[in-house]
Order: sequence, then C-alpha cells, then structure tokens
Amino acid sequence: MQLFRGIPVRADRPCALTIGNFDGLHRGHRALLRQLAARAHASSLPTSMLPTSVLTFEPHPREYFSPDEAPARLTSLREKVALMAANDIDRVYVCRFSARFAALTADEFIEQVLVRGFAARHLLIGDDFRFGAGRDGDFARLQAAGRTHGFSVEAMPTLLIEGERASSSAVRKALASGELDHAARLLDRPYSIAGRVKHGDRIGRQLGFPTANLRFFHRRPALSGVFAVRVEGLDSHLIAGIANVGLRPTASDTHEPRLEVHLLDWTGDCYGACLRVHFLHKLRDEIRFPSLEALKAQIARDEHAARDWFHHYPDHFHR
Repeated sequence: MQLFRGIPVRADRPCALTIGNFDGLHRGHRALLRQLAARAHASSLPTSMLPTSVLTFEPHPREYFSPDEAPARLTSLREKVALMAANDIDRVYVCRFSARFAALTADEFIEQVLVRGFAARHLLIGDDFRFGAGRDGDFARLQAAGRTHGFSVEAMPTLLIEGERASSSAVRKALASGELDHAARLLDRPYSIAGRVKHGDRIGRQLGFPTANLRFFHRRPALSGVFAVRVEGLDSHLIAGIANVGLRPTASDTHEPRLEVHLLDWTGDCYGACLRVHFLHKLRDEIRFPSLEALKAQIARDEHAARDWFHHYPDHFHR
C-alpha cells in the first residue's frame, strides 16, 4: 500500500475512491472497503486494475471546528493507516483539514478533488456523507456530477450488528461504559492502544507493582479505569496484565491522562519498546485513595481479580 500526504494536483490514473475519517476502522468501515475493492475489480480498465484509494483527514474535522467538544479518538493516524493496509487498500491519501480545505464549495470539491485530484471512476461513500463548505453537498449533488464527469456514485447502506448501527460513536459509547465485549463486537477485535514505553515516575515500582508507561497518541482516551489486558510486542505470545487508564488521582496531580500496564508473570526491561495493549475486561473505575498504602492494597486486589478473570477465560483473545 502507498501512503500520500495531501491531495494530488492532478491524478496519475483513475481510481475507485472512498472518503471519510474511518476512526477505529470498525466492521462497517471494513465492509465499505471490501465493497470498494469489489467495485474496483468490476470497473477495471482493459489494461490495468483500477486502484482502490482512500481519502482521510488529519485532524478530524470535528477537532478542527470544535477542539474542546471533539470526540475521543479510537485510533491514531498510524494505526488507522495500518488497518487500511491490512484490508487490501492500494493508496491512502491523508489530507490536512485546514481553513482553506473547509472553505471549498461543493462544486469546488467535486472539480478539484474528485475530478482533477483523483480522476474518480467510482465513488463509494457512507450513507451520511456530506461535503463542501457548510456541508452543502449531498448524494444527489454527487450523482449529478457523476453524470457530467463520467464517474459512478454509490452510498453504502448502514451495517447493522445485532440491530445496532456499526459506527465510531457506538464504539466510543461502549468503551466509555466499560462494555468491552460490546465494543469488540462492533470492531470485530478487542479495542487496543499502541505506544512506545517511556520512563515514568517509578511510583508503581515503589509500591511493588512496576508498570510500563505508554505515551498516548491523543490527549483524551476513549476509555478510563482499570482493566485486564493482554500485551503484544514483548514476546512471541501475548502477555497478561492489568492496565490503568486515567489521571492517577492518588499518585499524581497531572491533568494529562496516562496508560500504565503492570505485566503478570513477566519481568524485564521494556523501555523504548513499542507495545499494543488489548483491553479485555474492565475491573473497576479509577478512584482516589486516601494514601499510597491504600492504593497498594487495591492494586493487589486488582491483580487477584485479573488473575481470577484470566483463569475463568483463558482463551479470551489468547494467541
């Protein structure tokens, strides 16, 4: 897969195109990407395969317009691109969402982006897709443009999972409520956060529970609390652990959320390692304790609860 920054001034070849934020790349997103690949194959040129292209945005448009009210990110840009690569996408274009881009009228978007920048042969969009300044463009506008410029347009119907619409909002809601199995059904995988291990303040080590501290890709996580997790990146198999996501109100006065992981039955130096933490079961909410000794006693109870959960569900996402 090829990764590009920005929108081409002029396309080098026609493509099958989809556009969106694709945060989390849930099951609805992946169904859309499979449909895009099918349409690309059906619309292939006589001499070559029509490439599948994805246009996505950084930052998220809602982060640009209302940064304090924007939803929590499910995936970093790096993770999102990696997930797209795993779904047989040929090209991903990351467009910086800016005042200039936001000011494009619907007609300018069609001419500069769809026709000139991508030479779209087929356009596949979600059923709620809007475009252009003031969200003025809609599906009917795209259909009319397609008849003029020679591209087909298709709206992907909503994917329902057990009667619920698969959406990034639904995943965020499930994670915020601690319903990790529900989120995993929408994603078709356990929710995870990846990051590089950095040096912390060693409070966990002082309490007898050393932790790996991971940098967040975004300031506001989609979930918080204490969790049973499995950690990828230190061995050929996943390592069980307990993770705390939050502000650590007992041990710190910081307003920056942190992800700390205590690994069960594993010791070693993991500073600088790139880990992926898979969240499997919520143990409790994050709370403030009256002392570090009270926190230490609770962490011991958390470890016991996590071991008990892994004992009863030994095969829950275990590879």
